[in-house]
Amino acid sequence: MLILAADPDLVRRQLVGEDLDLADGHRLRAEISTDEITPVPSLVHFDATLSHHAHIGFRAGDETPIGPGALAAGRFSVLVGGGRYGKGSSREHAPLAERLAGIRLVIAESFERIYRQNADNLGLFTATDLGLVARVQAGEAVTVDELVADRDPLAAAILRAGGLLAYGRAELAGARPVALPDDGRPRTLFEKIVRRHALATSSCPPVGAAGESGFVRADLRFIHDIYTGMARHLLAEAFGADLALHDPASILAFEDHYSYTHLSRAHRALMPFVREASRAHRAFVAEHGLAHHGTLAKGPGSEGISHALMAERYALPGQLVVGTDSHTPHAGALGCVAFGVGTTDIANAFVTGAVRFAMPESLRIDLTGTLPAGVGAKDVALHLLALPEIRAGLGVGRVFEFTGEAVAALSTDERATLTNMTAELGGFTGLVAPDAETLRFLRERRGAAPALEDWMRSDPGAAYVATITVDVAALSPMLARPGDPGNGIPLDALKEPVPIDTAYGGSCTAGKREDFDRYHEVLSWAAQNGLAVAPGVRLILQFGTLDVRRYCEARGYLAAFAAVGAEVMQPACGACANCGPGASEHRDQVTISAINRNFPGRSGPGQVWLASPATMAASAIAGRITGFSELKRGRRSSGPRPVTAPLPIGWMRSGGP
Repeated sequence: MLILAADPDLVRRQLVGEDLDLADGHRLRAEISTDEITPVPSLVHFDATLSHHAHIGFRAGDETPIGPGALAAGRFSVLVGGGRYGKGSSREHAPLAERLAGIRLVIAESFERIYRQNADNLGLFTATDLGLVARVQAGEAVTVDELVADRDPLAAAILRAGGLLAYGRAELAGARPVALPDDGRPRTLFEKIVRRHALATSSCPPVGAAGESGFVRADLRFIHDIYTGMARHLLAEAFGADLALHDPASILAFEDHYSYTHLSRAHRALMPFVREASRAHRAFVAEHGLAHHGTLAKGPGSEGISHALMAERYALPGQLVVGTDSHTPHAGALGCVAFGVGTTDIANAFVTGAVRFAMPESLRIDLTGTLPAGVGAKDVALHLLALPEIRAGLGVGRVFEFTGEAVAALSTDERATLTNMTAELGGFTGLVAPDAETLRFLRERRGAAPALEDWMRSDPGAAYVATITVDVAALSPMLARPGDPGNGIPLDALKEPVPIDTAYGGSCTAGKREDFDRYHEVLSWAAQNGLAVAPGVRLILQFGTLDVRRYCEARGYLAAFAAVGAEVMQPACGACANCGPGASEHRDQVTISAINRNFPGRSGPGQVWLASPATMAASAIAGRITGFSELKRGRRSSGPRPVTAPLPIGWMRSGGP
């Protein structure tokens, strides 16, 4: 047994053979993220080689005491951690690496939903009874019956079958749509959509109420290049030559993570593995004739980030969408149910059309008032993350429904920032009821919009586990200190200057059209006032999709970006996933970023502060963390600076792609 303690010395002592007694009061490391269990560079592996990478990013204090191969070499079979184990990215590499390293059981105070579901799907047992620790250490037998006793019947059945693919092959061939009767009870929009997608099987009734587990039908299923190789490998093992996908026309594939990895220090030595993962991705697309958004023909970059493209091109109100990314809820801004799943889940959905699902409770976020000038959805999200009730876990596993006059006034791009960051809030998904703004967005982005139906709203009197009301008029620009998106503080509470080395604006959260409106607002003002990116600071702006790039070109934004010395890059996940320029390379580097999460090691070894697009851009000009209003108040200008032609997109200032 390896107890994942907060003290790095205690971890090291166990790695060399010492047993640790939890009864001595040793503090468990809480909120161990999947980014730590398998850091981004480990994700290029999708087979048995993953065992070498289990927990190499695990942090205890400022140290990473578990080296490559150490978990497997220690012959451990049980891990013990604190609350919210497996938070963060939906990457199934994390529990698979643990299982391949010999782990059979993970005991923790609580688990993040996606991690635990991924573990179930792989046949890796999890338990929240810390009393098991002493029993295991005493050599007492713990039976499968005990480990699944408090789990829902579906999770128990999947674990007994040895994993989801084995269960799906035996049980899901006859899954069929079911029309659930209307009993007149008020329901949330989320419940209504789920009920319209319910499936029934011979062993599993349809899901209709909170706490029930079963399967639902997805209108759209998508996968991206980090997970396709693993899905292909798992499907080949399970089905061999018998593999046939269910309704391949509703499956989409994206290359959005790896297109800039040749410029990522974290990946330079891994490029042969990256190329192998990319070959596996493209082979799967070709074998099954899937719709594909790939890399660009000229230079680095991709057509766009998967879940950003899902919102721009595909998702519609009332649909149910699943994808292999924790930020799949991005599309919930359009009034659909969109949630992230793991690799085994999507592989099973590819062959059966059925998606494993447990009905969560809903949490209502009522945003009242009018946002002050200079405050946006990212500031709202960082404020929510810092609330004590959210920090205490109120949102974990729940649906965030965003309502109120402030939400009604937001653009769909800004709504997508809120639904996207339900991943950081610990939620199952987020959504906003579709309205006139939704139709405007669809007409603008796709040329047409469907009619909204009367049922596409939550009923008065619908049940919510709680309501959080925020008067947004009282908000100011926010920051999140390094280490966790929940480390939020108001910008004006920052008492000491924080010099920065890098400023990054991009990713799904901050690569949308309205995000680039904010970058341009700040940087065009700076250019007109003779200011530029501060000496020694690197400012990188990266589009979320090609449509966003075209939007910026049409509006003439690129000239202002070039005038201040910003580097402009083609679409990709980039620095957010430590997959390209903008990620730190040294521990003493400080970055201010408009991305969604700043878990340790997520964007390199340095310190990452989170902020809104406007605050990030203003800080790049000032050379320290500051807001746009403060930047304008403290301007020191030697006169206007002429706006010049933009740098070639996708090229670094040093001159190479």
